Amino acid sequence: MAVQKPEIPNIRDHMANERTYLAWIRTSIGIMAFGFVIEKFALFIKNLHLFVKDSTSPPISSSPGYSTIIGIILVVMGAIMGMLSFIRYKSVERQINEGTYNPSLLLDILVAIGLLIIGIFLIFYMIHNI
Repeated sequence: MAVQKPEIPNIRDHMANERTYLAWIRTSIGIMAFGFVIEKFALFIKNLHLFVKDSTSPPISSSPGYSTIIGIILVVMGAIMGMLSFIRYKSVERQINEGTYNPSLLLDILVAIGLLIIGIFLIFYMIHNI
């Protein structure tokens, strides 16, 4: 006689929810990594300038620049997105169990608006440095 495992109701829905959550986590890690790279690249350029120092190049200020601010904002945005994705994951899990799933676009809209704002800042930063 074979022992039967208890069946989890809506297992496919739960697995899809988990895959979506993991995709959001990968995206938030990517955004944080991109912010870290932007901030560290600015530091690398400042250090390279000190190493190569010649008399014709203008001095670089020691105050944090736009890239540092943008990098910090991206890291914070990625961390917030990770927390919001967990909240969304648990909410959808509860809704699946209760049979009351209602799609929400809040996290999608927040990420899109946040990335649009960062994109606009990056465009102004690149135009400023031409």
